[in-house]
Amino acid sequence: MKFSLMRIWAILVKEVLQIRRDRLTLAMIIGVPLMQLTLFGFAINFNPKALPTAVSIADPGIFSRSIIAAMRNSSYFDLIAETRSPAEARKLLQDGKVLFVVEVPENFSRDLVKGAQPDLLMEVDATDPASSGFAIQAFNALAVTALRDDLVGPLANRAQGKAPFNPVVHLLYNPESNTQYSIVPGLLAIILTMTLVLMTCMALTRERERGTYENLLAMPATPLEIMVGKIAPYVVVGLVQSTIVLALAKYVFGVPVIGSLTLLAGALTLFIIANLAVGYTFSTIAQSQLQAMQMTVFFLLPAILLSGFAFPFAGMPRWAQWIGEVLPATHFLRIARGILLKGNDFANILGELWPLALFTFVAGTIALLRFRRTLD
Repeated sequence: MKFSLMRIWAILVKEVLQIRRDRLTLAMIIGVPLMQLTLFGFAINFNPKALPTAVSIADPGIFSRSIIAAMRNSSYFDLIAETRSPAEARKLLQDGKVLFVVEVPENFSRDLVKGAQPDLLMEVDATDPASSGFAIQAFNALAVTALRDDLVGPLANRAQGKAPFNPVVHLLYNPESNTQYSIVPGLLAIILTMTLVLMTCMALTRERERGTYENLLAMPATPLEIMVGKIAPYVVVGLVQSTIVLALAKYVFGVPVIGSLTLLAGALTLFIIANLAVGYTFSTIAQSQLQAMQMTVFFLLPAILLSGFAFPFAGMPRWAQWIGEVLPATHFLRIARGILLKGNDFANILGELWPLALFTFVAGTIALLRFRRTLD
């Protein structure tokens, strides 16, 4: 048979028509590159600024006010809390509400006037080392610039010599800034998101492609019973995956396990169900396994880029943080790092558990409403 350009043209036209008719695939072809461009171009920032900070002032005075003013003028710190109790400030750090706590100790002004070089302490949440490096450099620079206008008269000589105070940085929860301590708990969230959403997304689409969907519809089962029956085995699969990842994290990568594994298992179960609910919702929309895989990729990209796994969450613009707060991976990432590295208890993670529960309820409700009892 001779080579025919006409036959090639006929096949080409057929493929173009198929792409045009598959609207979901066409939307993915356009949507995924646009999402990647938007997220990488606008949301990703390796030099995060306006990071949440608390100040504990045991020695209020002109020098303390000048240091606080210098921090406010810096683009790296967003002072959201001011207290005289170091314990209260550290509680904010423990709960993940701030990344830095700056403590002005007692007798700070007295020691500075006497010619000593008092310490100014900054405690850093180092569970994500990438988010704090530039801010620490900015804090160290305060020693030279913060009190320049206050050191006048008898104190003028202090402005010309060595720095009037000594900035001291304590890295908490990950004092060696080991990136594996941050990345490995995050990988647990990403691995579960990728595998569970994809597997559950295939649940109904596989039935349609194999022609067994009619048998499923003929069963005397409610949509809720079908959904629970479909996702229940994958809860066990997710827990097995989690056990493997946590074992490797502990014994291969040396990630510390400070908090309760029982509490982590409870949060893991909720996170697994949340992802399974997303996958089941996608399965009620996708008409083929190819579409199911495309929708999984569309969900996975924001989970990687906007959850705080790959890039500092606090460094993203506000609109990107709002999107990230909707994603279950964002909240579970904070829970996993908090329990493993900080030893957080139930009260510490409650603020992350209820968004997970709400997300699971909404995704499950949408899946039930979209479930069709007919083939059309």
